[in-house]
Amino acid sequence: MHDLIADVFMKHFGNDILSEQTDSAILSLGSDEIAFTTDSFVIDPLFFPGGNIGKLAVCGTINDLAVTGAVPLYLSVSFIIEEGFPMKDLEIIVESLAEEAKKAGVLIVTGDTKVVNKGKCDKLFINTTGVGRISKRDRNISRALDIKPGDLILINGTIGDHGIAVMNARESFNFKSAVVSDCASLNTIIREVLDKTAVKFMRDPTRGGVATVLNELAGKIQLGIVLEESALPLETAVEAMCELLGFDPLHIANEGKVLIVAGKDEGLKVLEIMRENELGTKSAIIGYVVNEYPGRVVLQNQTGGHRIIDSLAGDQLPRIC
Repeated sequence: MHDLIADVFMKHFGNDILSEQTDSAILSLGSDEIAFTTDSFVIDPLFFPGGNIGKLAVCGTINDLAVTGAVPLYLSVSFIIEEGFPMKDLEIIVESLAEEAKKAGVLIVTGDTKVVNKGKCDKLFINTTGVGRISKRDRNISRALDIKPGDLILINGTIGDHGIAVMNARESFNFKSAVVSDCASLNTIIREVLDKTAVKFMRDPTRGGVATVLNELAGKIQLGIVLEESALPLETAVEAMCELLGFDPLHIANEGKVLIVAGKDEGLKVLEIMRENELGTKSAIIGYVVNEYPGRVVLQNQTGGHRIIDSLAGDQLPRIC
C-alpha cells in the first residue's frame, strides 16, 4: 500500500496538502480552517459482532477527522449496490449508519447511489466523506512536530478486537469466547481530552494496527519508540486467537481506538480523562519515546528482552474495513 501510494498516486497527485499524508487534509478557507477526509468501505462480511458496514463507514470517517483535532460536522454517503441485494439488509445497514451519525452529532448532507449488475460488485460498498471544523491550536496535532524523548504513548483500550471479530465472523471458527468489534466514533472522548490537556499527536490504528502507526511516527520524527509488552491491553480471547493463528495483535486492525502522544505530566492527565469515558475504561500507557533506536519501534518483553516491531508487510487480514 505504501509503495502504491508513493509510486502511483503521489507521483501524479502530489501537492503540499496531500504530501502531509495525514488522516484528514487541513484546508484554509479565508480566516477559517477545516478538516476534510474520505474513505471507502468494502468489508466482508457486511455484518459482524459489534456492528455492520454502515456503522463502520460513519465511525471510520468521524475518527479520521477527530484524530486530526477537528470537530466532525458533516458527512456525505455514497452506496454502490449489487443488483439483487436484499432490501431488508440494506435498510438495516442504512438505519445503523443513521443512528451512529446521530449519536456522534454529525449530519449526513449529501450522497449518491449506484446499482451495478449482478457479479460486478460484492454485495455492497460504501464511501463516506467528512468535513469538520478545526482550531488553530489543534491544526498541527497530526503533524507530530514537537515530540521529544520521554513523551508517553497512550491508547484508549484493548487492541486487535475489530480485526479478530471480523475474521472470526468471516471464517466461522466458532470459538466459544466471542470477540466483539470495537467499532465506535471517538469524537466525544477525543474532544474531552483536547478540551482539558495538550497532546502532541493522535492517530487511529486501523489497517496495519498499532505497529504500523507507530513505525510511521518513528520514521517521521527519527526517534525511537519503546512499547512495554506487559502494558498492552488485550482481551483474553483476542490474545488466545492470535497465538493460535500466528498473528501479532500489534498488527491487527482497530476501529475504536486512538493512539495519543503527550508529555509525561499531560499524559497522566490524558489517561485519567479517558478512563472516565465509556470508550476508555481500559486506557493504558503502553510506551514512550526514546533517543535510542531512531526510526524504530521496539517491544520490551516481560523478561527484559527487546525485539524490533516492523510495520505490517502485506495485508494480514484483507477486507476488514
